[in-house]
Amino acid sequence: MRRPYIALASLLGFSLYTLATMLTAEQSLLAFGLELMSRPDTAQVVIDLYLMAVLACVWMYRDARQRGRSVASVVPYWVLTAVFVSVGPLLYLVVNGCRDE
Repeated sequence: MRRPYIALASLLGFSLYTLATMLTAEQSLLAFGLELMSRPDTAQVVIDLYLMAVLACVWMYRDARQRGRSVASVVPYWVLTAVFVSVGPLLYLVVNGCRDE
């Protein structure tokens, strides 16, 4: 099993940036999301991100099943993916490593 150092660096960098942004934001995460969805151009980007998030959730599910793990083992990653999109899959890679095929 290879260690995903790029995923770890990405997870740490993006998580710190997200934390700093949320601490200094003038609106809630929900209000920000609703504002993004109110315009077609920014809604397209949000929809695109969440389509990729769904694909990542499918990948995490399949990977967990191949490793002999239950669906419950990926639920925390799905929750993180639903809220922060890339944090869930990145954390999954960091915790579980990369499988050699």
